[in-house]
Amino acid sequence: MRYPLRSAPRAQKCTAPPKEVGQRRHLVIRIILPGLIVACLAASPVCAQEAKPPTSSQWRHGSALLDTPKYPPDFKHFDYVNPDAPKGGLVRLGAQGTFDSFNIVVAGVKGAPEQGLGLIYETLTTSSLDEPSASYGLLAEAFSYPDDYSSVTFRMRPQARWHDGKPVTVEDVIFSFEVLKANSPTYAFYYGNVIKAEKIGDREVKFTFDEAGNRELPQIMGQLLILPKHWWEGTAPDGRQRDVTQTTLEPPLGSGQYRIKNFAAGRNAAYERVRDYWGETLNVNVGKYNFDEIRYEYYRDATVLLEAFKGDRIDFRVENSARNWATGYNFPAREDGRVILEEFPARASGVMQAFVLNLRREKFSDPRVRRALNLAFPFEDIRKTIFSGQYERVSSYFHGLDIASSGLPEGQELAILESVRDKVPAKVFTEPYMNPVGETPEAVRNNLREADRLLREAGWELKDRRRVNAKGETLTIELLGDSPNDERVFLPYKSSLDRLGIVTSVRIVDDVQHVNRTRSFDFDIVSGIWGQSLSPGNEQREFWGSQAAKREGSRNLAGISDPGVDALIDRVIFARDRAELVAATKALDRVLLAHDYMVPQWTYGMQRTARWNRFSRPETLPRYGASGFPTVWWFDQAKAEKTGAIR
Repeated sequence: MRYPLRSAPRAQKCTAPPKEVGQRRHLVIRIILPGLIVACLAASPVCAQEAKPPTSSQWRHGSALLDTPKYPPDFKHFDYVNPDAPKGGLVRLGAQGTFDSFNIVVAGVKGAPEQGLGLIYETLTTSSLDEPSASYGLLAEAFSYPDDYSSVTFRMRPQARWHDGKPVTVEDVIFSFEVLKANSPTYAFYYGNVIKAEKIGDREVKFTFDEAGNRELPQIMGQLLILPKHWWEGTAPDGRQRDVTQTTLEPPLGSGQYRIKNFAAGRNAAYERVRDYWGETLNVNVGKYNFDEIRYEYYRDATVLLEAFKGDRIDFRVENSARNWATGYNFPAREDGRVILEEFPARASGVMQAFVLNLRREKFSDPRVRRALNLAFPFEDIRKTIFSGQYERVSSYFHGLDIASSGLPEGQELAILESVRDKVPAKVFTEPYMNPVGETPEAVRNNLREADRLLREAGWELKDRRRVNAKGETLTIELLGDSPNDERVFLPYKSSLDRLGIVTSVRIVDDVQHVNRTRSFDFDIVSGIWGQSLSPGNEQREFWGSQAAKREGSRNLAGISDPGVDALIDRVIFARDRAELVAATKALDRVLLAHDYMVPQWTYGMQRTARWNRFSRPETLPRYGASGFPTVWWFDQAKAEKTGAIR
């Protein structure tokens, strides 16, 4: 399950483990902190139990996709928070990039500071991070849906208020749904199954779907971000009529824990805790959001960002570079204990991270060419020389999860594949997927020989040290990146491709150009990343579905348009129990791999963090929330006095 804003994220939705700097995350700005814990909702996995489907459309305080929710209606707080955590203090976070708008509906080409805006706005429901895919009421006090999941109804909390004191209403919900769907291609696709949003009571709003049996749709609608209709339809202090379809730097009105305190466009934004916040004592909020101020500082360069942390301008960061992790923190503050480096398990998420081959271009249409490009990727050499021996090769579209395929298909997975045998590569039944391995010089030479053979079979002969086809066309490839750090990986890959006679170029462009070219699919090869949860579903259509391949700005960067893949995505979405979900996901994974659509890259199963020692946390962190910083942490005055005053 994925949610367009509150997830991550180039999200780094904190749905994927930290990746090496230089990867592409498909947001306009690259955020060094991988989102607040509220942004990790999409990564909560489903429990490996038999399904217990709903028995009626009764009002619910919470729900879980394939099980019953852990917390009862009268629970006091989540188990992973400290309900007595002190409030106060400042935390400074770093982001790489910039921003020119606070309007999440139509973020400008330079993006919006989405982490902070996730503190301002709220959703109808929120998730627990110590159980699988469960939702509990936030703006909505209860929700209901029928046995066939064909609709969902939310009942709003009467005490929910915007920061100006006005109530959050059903009209706000409908307005938010309509403007997001009308102005954002991502939301339009994501909410494509919702055919109607209607007010059916003073505090009740109903969403009707165009299909039954899609178990995720009620939870997806619970993650709808709610905007204030009256504010957007009103006038700004300067008398200007507000326009929800335009970018703006006017601080927006929200209903959440924080509001904008001050900002410098493109440089920083500070968010202050709302002292009369309406939901302060709500059970899903107790023990969370403990800082009086959360400040984001924006930097255009990753090197400067690291130096800002070392200079005590930033309090906490997630380290995405193996080289930095190995050697970049050897400075006095770490040696004397004022700075702490700590890794946290990334249990909640799997990942596909890869070089994306643009299938819309004829030169990548032949699977033999695509496999040859994988054979040419010198992963083992890069791991040794650049990544300090860290990382493992990605070998699945659900890498790191127990729903990833392995070996040969059997049981229910085999039965599902048999149902689409005429639509999938025959080798899925006989050959387990394996990435090529180049641990030795001899293995590297053998990989290149095999790549040469495949290219020749595909009609690309080697003439005058160039790879050409029968038409005399040269096989050329551009590796497109947006950071000088990309060159560290691109250049060794280029060298290997050059040895095959493929004329390869490396082009590094600025963020704006990279985003525009990626959105319009104007590239040969880019790096891409897709976070995956143990509860895959509707987001798979956006990642790999045929309809998404045709829509500019979609997450289907590769342009995958295959009937077998589409059929298996539907089997995942409409799985009736956990066993069927796992089998269908493995089948989908196996078929995607068999097509060699991408050249898998690397991953790391821990979240690497560095922090100035001014903060404390609960004894038990959320199982599926990695570090949980800063949402369940708090400012510790005693530690801060030993560490030194914040600059």
